[in-house]
Amino acid sequence: MSVLRCGCILLLLLQLLLLGHSLGAPRSFSVDYKSDCFRKDGESFRYISGSIHYSRIPRVYWKDRLLKMYMAGLNAIQTYIPWNYHEVSPGQYIFTGDRDVEYFLKLAQDIGLLVILRPGPYVCGEWDMGGLPAWLLNKKDIVLRSSDPDYIAAVDKWMGKLLPMMKPYLYQNGGPIITVQVENEYGSYFACDYNYLRHLTKLFALTWARRWCSSPRMEPASATSNVARYKICTPLLTLGLVNSEFYTGWLDHWGSRHSVVSSTIVAKTLNEMLAMGANVNMYMFIGGTNFGYWNGANSPYGAQPTSYDYDAPLSEAGDLTEKYFAIQEVIKMYHKIPEGPIPPTTPKYAYGTVVMKKLQTVTDALDKLSFSGPVKSRYPQTFIELEQAFGYVLYRTSLPVDCSAPTPLSSPLNGIHDRAYVSVDGAAVGILERNNILTVNVTGKTGSQLDILVENMGRINYGKEINDFKGLVSNLTLGANTLDNWIMYSLSIDEAISQGLLGETKPRDAPQPATLSLPTFYEGTFIIPDGIPDLPQDTSSTAQMEEGDTLRPGNILSTAAPNNVTVLELEQAPCSSGPCSVEFTATPILNATVHSDYKQPRRLFVKDDLL
Repeated sequence: MSVLRCGCILLLLLQLLLLGHSLGAPRSFSVDYKSDCFRKDGESFRYISGSIHYSRIPRVYWKDRLLKMYMAGLNAIQTYIPWNYHEVSPGQYIFTGDRDVEYFLKLAQDIGLLVILRPGPYVCGEWDMGGLPAWLLNKKDIVLRSSDPDYIAAVDKWMGKLLPMMKPYLYQNGGPIITVQVENEYGSYFACDYNYLRHLTKLFALTWARRWCSSPRMEPASATSNVARYKICTPLLTLGLVNSEFYTGWLDHWGSRHSVVSSTIVAKTLNEMLAMGANVNMYMFIGGTNFGYWNGANSPYGAQPTSYDYDAPLSEAGDLTEKYFAIQEVIKMYHKIPEGPIPPTTPKYAYGTVVMKKLQTVTDALDKLSFSGPVKSRYPQTFIELEQAFGYVLYRTSLPVDCSAPTPLSSPLNGIHDRAYVSVDGAAVGILERNNILTVNVTGKTGSQLDILVENMGRINYGKEINDFKGLVSNLTLGANTLDNWIMYSLSIDEAISQGLLGETKPRDAPQPATLSLPTFYEGTFIIPDGIPDLPQDTSSTAQMEEGDTLRPGNILSTAAPNNVTVLELEQAPCSSGPCSVEFTATPILNATVHSDYKQPRRLFVKDDLL
């Protein structure tokens, strides 16, 4: 997602007119170039759409969110299909549960919404690596989003799986999909590979229509504009007025304040565009949540948080907002909106304070967390080389020289991707961080154990740096010495927690600095009270153990058994003198972190689900 940029092809929009409606199908969706409009079943048509990402909303809430969009007056939705969300490893596909995109499309159609599909293969979207699978980086020099043979081979295999699944949902085949975007924001990408775009367009056309139309309109078929937040859309080529991303809010980054955009400005600009006859998609209409490790990052490196609220018309939790009703009032001026009640804001519940018990440190639990066991190498390996896509890897070596005086441990080539927690002989000594903190002083004797826990905070999703390797991606130095002889542990934290493998803490011999502690797990439980209807309900976690705030969907909570909460505190628990706690509230707090320095919050697990 970006402001419109010049260069190469900005956007390919595959017109379903060229994919076979002329073969006799009774339904059609096309571009009337003479009249500068879309035509649906032969009639002039204008879409008013909103973006919703099924990958950021639990399946149980899809219907609620889509109904609210429909009742606002939208006649279409726009959604991405993140490749890495479905092909988690080569040839292993997941299209069930929260990843059942076919069910999502059927639901949209049943409600009365058309679909603008954005299947990539690259989608951006503030999603890890822009939706591209991290396993593509097994070829270190791969040129993503280009005619690189290895990349094309992976794309062809993925699209060979996805596109036949999507074919029944094309509008002329009786489905809701009226347009399909091929690639995304390619004009801003350095490769500028026309052959790659031609290959993709031909791949889509042949898969869906069994014929290839070489009309000049296919190079590109159409272009649309991603307009900066409040600029009016402008005519592009012969397609008329289309704004594919009218920003209703903006994305957030860790350490920065939550982006807020005036409802008045959004409504005013939407009105101006609709008065011009424009087709508009509002990005986002609901943002949702980056569950697990799916958040992306921008360059220079800045990770996006778990919340993808976006200050959208529907909040992260699907709540109706002032902006929602302001947009609805504008749309009413241009066409009749559906009658009937709007689904209400999803109820929330404050489950209260959960007291947390201290468990093991990461290093103490290493044998339980590292299912694959240690890997030895002279120099550090990346996450991908260790077959670890997300989360954490612990790197271990020993000090090669005596460091009785503070000695700089450094990453001279900025090779900490993305944040590292450093300890010597079981005592926390400091933090290294990509771009920001490249050196920390350490002390110890020759042979002292040096542990570096490296956190993947999310891969860059936009621009030329999307080949975003994680871990220690270059050598570290200790004074004048290059460190070698590493032992590396890939950590399966999710699985270890779900299997209940973590034990209680043990006394530590090494004194810990007052401002820092070893990465440590904490655990607590809470029971949902009896006698209250409609539980479990959504909640938000905040207070002592976390910086930041995240929605906890009610569907992952249990009324039949205690709900387990596990926190991985990475730096320092602010409760060393008393019991730690997590507070579950009915109202989220979306804003900057407590401290001014760039801090990733604690990882929190509820009922064996990573959030």
